[in-house]
Amino acid sequence: MTHKTPLIAAALATALAAPALAEDAPASAGDDVLRIGLVYTLSGPAAALGEQARNGFMLAADRIGDLGGMKTEIIVVDDERRPDNAADKARELVARDQVDFVVGPIFSNVLMAIHRPVTETGTILISTNAGPSNFAGADCHPNFFATSYQNDQNHEVMGAYAQAQGYQNVFLMAPNYQAGKDSLAGFKNSYDGGIAGEVFTELGQLDFSSELAQIAAFQPDALFTFMPGGMGVNLVRQYDQAGLGSIPFLSAFTVDETTLPATQDAALGYLGGANWAPDMDNAANAAFVSAYLDAHGAVPGTYAMQAYDAAQLIDAAVRKLDGDLSDRDALRAALAEADFDSPRGDFKFGVNQFPVQDFYLVEAIKRDDGLYQTSLREKIFDDYVDTYAADCTMP
Repeated sequence: MTHKTPLIAAALATALAAPALAEDAPASAGDDVLRIGLVYTLSGPAAALGEQARNGFMLAADRIGDLGGMKTEIIVVDDERRPDNAADKARELVARDQVDFVVGPIFSNVLMAIHRPVTETGTILISTNAGPSNFAGADCHPNFFATSYQNDQNHEVMGAYAQAQGYQNVFLMAPNYQAGKDSLAGFKNSYDGGIAGEVFTELGQLDFSSELAQIAAFQPDALFTFMPGGMGVNLVRQYDQAGLGSIPFLSAFTVDETTLPATQDAALGYLGGANWAPDMDNAANAAFVSAYLDAHGAVPGTYAMQAYDAAQLIDAAVRKLDGDLSDRDALRAALAEADFDSPRGDFKFGVNQFPVQDFYLVEAIKRDDGLYQTSLREKIFDDYVDTYAADCTMP
């Protein structure tokens, strides 16, 4: 499903499909309208993740008004968590709708599918969540930026925590796709203790009875898992029902603002790795969280924050160029400056155009107003550069 959401009153006609163009000659509608395509998972069990990202981007766009000082059209598409569908939608955004930027997606396998159709036309692709290791390293691209993280990094937080706790027997579990593989690799980057078991589940799996039976049998020092969206909701509920609460539950993207409204008390006290939390103490974050709560009646999560920053990034870069996007080198340079105030505080781009930022241990809590969120517990990494950046040589 495709939604066209103009931020100006008049509807805008779309152009006819055109062939892909050379890297430094993106399609152009020949007018003074800034066009942005959002590609997110907006249906199925993982829809809450995409909805947060879409809402975060639109919140910034509504706050700013005309992004970059230009009339702005935002086109929202649902990738349905299907890489083939996402690739087709991305091609349409570039060739038919002639967008200047594609923003998204949530899942790494979807990003793998849309990366080439977008970047090789000269269009800028900004990932607000997915951060596969190859795109941070050897396959980095001048037309690709991430306002999120490299997939390993939040998981490295939990590896470092497990190491500091002296755990010697951790059970590892993640979905069998790129981000799942990156998650366990990230944990192991910071943890050199023993592994009680290592399981890759199907992406989208909702019944974990078999895996929980293994955990109960092994009695590890802790569980580390990455299960985003509906997978995380079901795992937390089933973990609690199985009476495994005495085994520490460590995760990233499993217990967060997208899953806590469903898991509620079952997840309280669970620890995670993150690059931000809603209670971070700075003015930009206070304004963001307050505005999101007012607009949606829910606590924003990392997905929303990183998409909010993508809108701010585009606004700052286009404004710096006075709306002239014809010089692609100048556009990339303006984006690389990252001249905006992020709710996460420290933010700049590294050589691979992934963020250099801080990472934290966070804990699931219940707020005084009855809502649930993650809360900062301690900083684990300061101005952390991902481990793949050294392999990046921009073409």
